[in-house]
Amino acid sequence: MAYTAYFLLTILSLATIRSSSLSVPPNKAPKINQQVTRQIALSTILTAATSTLILPNLPLMASAQGKFTRYPSIRFIAALGDPKASSGTGAETWGLWRDDPGPRGVYLKDYERRLAKNDNIAPAGWKFNPQDWWVEEHGLIMSTPEPLPRKSVNKETKEIINEKKYVVTGDREITTVLTVREDGTWELEKGTLYDVTHLPCRSAAYRGEACAPQNANLKDFPVKPGAEMPPIRDCSKQDYAVLFVLGEGVV
Repeated sequence: MAYTAYFLLTILSLATIRSSSLSVPPNKAPKINQQVTRQIALSTILTAATSTLILPNLPLMASAQGKFTRYPSIRFIAALGDPKASSGTGAETWGLWRDDPGPRGVYLKDYERRLAKNDNIAPAGWKFNPQDWWVEEHGLIMSTPEPLPRKSVNKETKEIINEKKYVVTGDREITTVLTVREDGTWELEKGTLYDVTHLPCRSAAYRGEACAPQNANLKDFPVKPGAEMPPIRDCSKQDYAVLFVLGEGVV
């Protein structure tokens, strides 16, 4: 097995072990809100990933596809495509969050108080676009992701390469390499888009001139893992798969 796969499977195995150790009897379990649960899940993966850094001689991950560097924290890709596909087109429409947008978000129910009355500036500092806004599975309005970078730069020669590689996972069975190219084509080294989708994380963009957070039915949230995001009156909706990104290729 390629070293990248071995390294990342180790990360996920450690995360699973750590996660199972958190279980407590139902009658002793404290009540934890969904946002805290999300943060615990992510910190579990990150702690497991960090623990592997004590191993010697691991500044880079290596595989048949080249060398990869690990991110200090998980990033998130918003992807569009056939869940059963291992390759396709349209990566120019994909987005990237460099930080978890959930904790930086604003609940739909708090839109008027925390966004509208603050010139559409969120407490975390990002700008809300009334004609194009994103919501996650708990009903949190999120920052709009930046376009997914699809080019690489050779640090030594400064040569621009019209593709970029990412190490992605859905935090289930498969961790693999995603290649995206400047022309919008993409492909996975292993598995399908569904396999690298983190099912509990749901996201959708809501667009339209009359589209407004006040039109949302708060009873539609939270959204079940794997389900589509709910429609919102007067909005066009585009669902996106969410991929965890653990690192990127080095050229």
